[in-house]
Amino acid sequence: QVQLVESGGGLVQPGGSLRLSCAASGSMFSINAMGWYRQAPGKERELVARIITSTHSTNYADSVKGRFTISRENAKNTVYLQMNSLKSEDTAVYYCYADNRVSGRSWGQGTQVTVSS
Repeated sequence: QVQLVESGGGLVQPGGSLRLSCAASGSMFSINAMGWYRQAPGKERELVARIITSTHSTNYADSVKGRFTISRENAKNTVYLQMNSLKSEDTAVYYCYADNRVSGRSWGQGTQVTVSS
């Protein structure tokens, strides 16, 4: 089982930036992919971004393309979500996940991001 610990959420004004972090306790060589979902009030959970460990290839939801960047620091087993030009619509609880080739999918505890003036 992979343990995930999230950090970096908070309150930011529209147009501002935040960086979320998600640290995995398992071996980096056992994790095939990591990514982020978000859940906003009154909306269904949506996939925001993901990154493939071996290739560093990424993909994003259309709503965040050009504003968000996902990256992974393999030596620390940590994935980041750099969020720029934040909008009120980005307000949500953000959950990271990791897909492990042995134990399957693990989830972080969630971190609140609030974009408001």
